[in-house]
Amino acid sequence: MTMVFAIIPARLASTRLPRKVLADIDGKPLVQHVWDRVSRARNINNVIVATDSSEVAQVVSGWGGKAILTDPACQSGTERIASILGELDADFVLNVQGDEPLVEPGMLEALVASWKSSPCDLITPVHRITNIDDLSNPNVVKVAKAHDGRALYFSRSPIPYVRDYPIEKWLEHQAFWGHIGVYGYRKEVLAKFAGLPASPLQLAENLEQLRFLEAGYSFQTVETTYHSVSVDTQEDLEKVRRIICQK
Repeated sequence: MTMVFAIIPARLASTRLPRKVLADIDGKPLVQHVWDRVSRARNINNVIVATDSSEVAQVVSGWGGKAILTDPACQSGTERIASILGELDADFVLNVQGDEPLVEPGMLEALVASWKSSPCDLITPVHRITNIDDLSNPNVVKVAKAHDGRALYFSRSPIPYVRDYPIEKWLEHQAFWGHIGVYGYRKEVLAKFAGLPASPLQLAENLEQLRFLEAGYSFQTVETTYHSVSVDTQEDLEKVRRIICQK
C-alpha cells in the first residue's frame, strides 16, 4: 500500500505577520483550519504539522493532531520537511503551506491520484491566469509547461514572452499558468534536497522549486481551478476571517 503523508510546515516567527499560524479565525487557530481541510482529502493517510515551536506543537496536540518539532534554523518548508523524513513512513509526501486555511481538499486528492497513476519526482498544481494584473505580478509565480504537463520553468516574470504583441494582448494569444505553492515529492527525491548544489536560478528568482529543476528532477503539473489564498499580512488575515465566517 502506498503511504501518503501531508506535512504542514508551521513557523511561529514568520517575518511579515509573526505568530500568524496561531491567529484566531472563527474560534480556531489558523493552522487548525489548514489541518482540518487537508484531513478531508480521502487519499491522504496521515497529516502532521512540522513546527519550530513547542507552543504550536502543544496547540496541535490540544485538538488531537500530531506535531513534530524541527530545527528553528530550517530556512524553508521544504527544508523543514526534509529534516524529519526519517520519522515518516511515507512513500509520497505533500507539502501544504501552514498559511493556507482555505486549501481545497479536492485539489490535494487530484494531486495524489495523478501521482499514483503516474509516479514522478515532484508534482504541483497550476491554474490558468486570466487577468493582466496576475500576469504582471511577480508574487504570482508563472510556469511554462510541456504538452504532457511537465514543468519547463518557473518564474516571477511572465513566461513565455509573446514577441509579436503588447503585453496587454498576451492573454488573447497564449495560455499562461500560475503556480500554487503545494508540492508533492517522492520521499527519495525530497531526501536529497539538502545535498543538492546551490542553484543560481533559485537564488535569482527566490523560488526553491528551481533547485530541483536545475538539478535535473522533473516536475509534473496538475491543472486546477483553485486559487491560493495565503495569509501573509494582517489584511490577508482579515480577508480570510470574512470568508470563513460567511460559510
